Formats: sequence, C-alpha cells, structure tokens
Amino acid sequence: MQRRALLAATLAMPALPAALSAQETWPNRSVSVLLGYPPGGVTDFGARGIVDRMGRELGQTLVVDNRPGAATAVANNAAAQARPDGYTLLMGTSTLAINPALQPNLQPRDPVAALTPIGMVFRSAFILHVHPSLPVRTTAELIAYAKANPGKVNFSSSGTGAVNHLCLELFRARAGIDVVHVPYRGGAAALIDLRQNRVQAMFSAVQEALPAVREGATRALAISSKDRLALLPELPPVADALPGFNGVFWQGLFGPAGLPAPIVARAAQALAVATQDRDLIARMGEQGVVLETGGPEVLARTLAEELVMWGDLIRSQNIKPE
Repeated sequence: MQRRALLAATLAMPALPAALSAQETWPNRSVSVLLGYPPGGVTDFGARGIVDRMGRELGQTLVVDNRPGAATAVANNAAAQARPDGYTLLMGTSTLAINPALQPNLQPRDPVAALTPIGMVFRSAFILHVHPSLPVRTTAELIAYAKANPGKVNFSSSGTGAVNHLCLELFRARAGIDVVHVPYRGGAAALIDLRQNRVQAMFSAVQEALPAVREGATRALAISSKDRLALLPELPPVADALPGFNGVFWQGLFGPAGLPAPIVARAAQALAVATQDRDLIARMGEQGVVLETGGPEVLARTLAEELVMWGDLIRSQNIKPE
C-alpha cells in the first residue's frame, strides 16, 4: 500500500510545475472578454478600447464577446461557469450589484462568490436635467418644487431597475419627495418624451443628455456623481443639495471564481496600463466617462458596497422588475 501511495505521489509531481508554468506564461493565446450589452453604446465602446490596449500590453489578442440578455445575466453567468484559466473574462457592470435584489432568479445570485475581481475600468455619471418649462434651476429648487407639487413631476427612465432609475429612487428617498416614475424601454425614448414635455425630469447618461442640454431642449441641474465632471465642470453634484448622494454606472473586469493569483496580477497590471492611457482617457472623457485605475481590492469593495446600497434601496422602495 505504501509503495502504491509513493508511486502515485511521484507520478503526480510533474503536474504542479506544469500548472505553475501555464499561469506564469498567461496568455499564450487569445482571450475572450464577455460583455452583457450589444455592440454600440458607451459600455461596448469602453470595453473595446480597454481590451485593445490590454492586448497590446499582454502581447495577445483580447476579443470582446457581446452576449446581451437577461439584464446582463447571460454574460455574467457564462463567465462564472467558465474554466478559471484566464481565457474567459467578464466586463461586469453595476448590474452585478443590482440583479441579486431586483431579480434574484438570475444567476449568479452571489457575484462575490462566483467571480474574481481584477480591477476597475470606468465610472459614468448621469445628468439630472429637466424640461425648461419647469421653473427650477438648481437641485434644491427642484426638491422644493416637488414638495410644493406632490405627484405632479414625472421622471422618465430607461427602464425599471436601470441605474438611472435607481438614481431617481435614491433621489426621491433622500429628498423626501413624491414624484412619478415613468419607465421606458431605453434611454432614447425616455429622452424624446422629456424633450416634448410629456415628462418633466430625468437622470440621463451624459452622452445622451448633452445634445439636448446644448440645444436648450432641456436644462441641466446637476451631476449624479459625488465629484464634478471634467467635461462639465460648471455642473454641481446632486450631493451639494443632498450630502452623500452618489449614483453612477460602473464597469470592472472579472474572471471566474478561483482564477489563479498570477493571472489576476498580470491582468490587473495590463488593465492599469490601459486605464492610464492618455489617448483612451481623452476619448472616453468626450463621452462623459471617467476611466478609473483600481485593482482587485477596489473592485471588490465597489461591488460589496453597491450590493448593500442598491439592495437596501430596492427592498425599502419595493422595486419590482417590469
């Protein structure tokens, strides 16, 4: 029996150096980066810019694999179920923190356990803007008007559970106002009705809101992030009127659970180079998107904090999917 055990151990020994070698030489072929959104749009644009720059740093091709569907759960779950060898990664977003409370039937139910954080990619704020017929020019004035006119201000969104809808719910709860949520199927349709004064206010993605604001079709009041935006430095944060308010859409790079530490470190280093690329920073900045350098710990903390923040809001406001 002892001889058999010794023989088995001896035969198994070469596997460890081979496994370490595979990790240390990663990547030696192309890497698939899953994305839960269709081609086009700032999320896809950002993902493609980042993976292209990472590929140049790593000396291999990284390919964005668009797999939209089920509030990004199709891509998220495919990444969670992939082999943890570094050849299937995920451009995860805020939906990882929203889905567990909003749609607990979607996988992965526990993204912290199902995925390995690699690093932050970007944060994208929303512009709080109103139809010019609304007699307000600041966030404080909007809150006062809504309090004086309960149930008479209609807020559109790109859909129930979208981050811009949750920004509205956070705004409503923090300000203590009674406004009406009008969900649409996408931000474009919601913005059309804001332009036409069928609704009076909205939190819109920067790149969607800017044309309407610059034309004077809507009036910008504030930015949803805690910090001002370089693209619109004159626009104050909502937090100036509601301290602590911070609602943004974020994107981060993940691998499956169990992704080996050497691969995480190599991918995180390449990602850091990409998010500090001046050309990429400028291109994304034109879209109102702020690239963010932050490794596995920062991304893990962001996901954990937003699981609590959005989860508590969804439950307290009894938000249900459409």
